[in-house]
Amino acid sequence: MYPKDPKAGGTWFVVDANGTVLVLLNGGIVKHEHQFLYRKSRGLIALDIICSASPKDFWHEINLEDIEPFTLVLYQDKKLYELIWDGLIKRASQLDETKNHIWSSVTLYPEEIRKKRSSWFANFLKDKNEITALDMLGFHKNTEGDDSENGLIINRENTLKTLSITQVIVSQNKSIIDYHDLVTAKEFSTAFISI
Repeated sequence: MYPKDPKAGGTWFVVDANGTVLVLLNGGIVKHEHQFLYRKSRGLIALDIICSASPKDFWHEINLEDIEPFTLVLYQDKKLYELIWDGLIKRASQLDETKNHIWSSVTLYPEEIRKKRSSWFANFLKDKNEITALDMLGFHKNTEGDDSENGLIINRENTLKTLSITQVIVSQNKSIIDYHDLVTAKEFSTAFISI
């Protein structure tokens, strides 16, 4: 299940029937020079990966030649991975799924701003024993709301804007996906159970 990019038909956020979650961020390690033509959209690559028997294993097999750099955050079989394609090399790292993590696209934010956004997240987490889905949504909607350049919801002169917030809550065999359309101010929610 995923929100579909109307332009290329791919997605930036997908959850499969097994509760596997895949999130796409544009860019790899550093901001790259955009080339005119790429073989396939990154959002379609994300769908190819999630549709495989094991997205983590398929990462090592998929041909990414002539694909624009990207980062994937993969949650599969209760394990968390960061998968990076920098345009030349694929990288895969297993992360501690019991820890909190935040990502910011290297194509949108220089390193100094990415560090600042990480500190916002650390401050948000401070003194909290438990974080609810509603807390996380509030963090995404309200943090640095006056900073339209680098806040968590951006609007850079109406040319580059945050259009939505997508959230998934995975617990045991149930997944709930919440999609908040910031353009129409509509919210959509759906749930499914994995057997």
